[in-house]
Amino acid sequence: MSLARVSIQTNDFDLSREVAALRVGDKRVGAVCSFVGTVRDRNDGSSVSSMELEHYPGMTEKAIEAMIDEAHRRFDILGARVIHRVGLLQPEDQIMMVAVVSAHRGQSFEACEFLMDYLKTQAPFWKKEQTPEGARWVDARVADDAALARWGISAPNA
Repeated sequence: MSLARVSIQTNDFDLSREVAALRVGDKRVGAVCSFVGTVRDRNDGSSVSSMELEHYPGMTEKAIEAMIDEAHRRFDILGARVIHRVGLLQPEDQIMMVAVVSAHRGQSFEACEFLMDYLKTQAPFWKKEQTPEGARWVDARVADDAALARWGISAPNA
């Protein structure tokens, strides 16, 4: 049984367990690069007591799978795994992770950064933050045209 490349879940994750599962039994792996995003207590100058993330089941997984396929086309990687949490999250909670394995570190670093930039700017998630002023919906996708341009990706509606 192979490990799913994408998981959208409410439960927390254990990075070391996820990385171990990604590289198990593959003696070609010489590099592992990972990134874990956590919930901050501030955004756009306001304190944030919690956030709620929503997604469109099926569509979100398909979009992230396509991102991983593109990473495989661009970089010499052996595998990748993305976990993104949804539901109610508190500051300091882990919100997402990207892990990439390859034979050499350069490809692993680049693919991990590519996936992070793509996720942060393109993944279909919706976020509601609780602030002292009340609840507010914010676009979970950060407009970062420079990050997209770096990878030769044009911004949506550009």
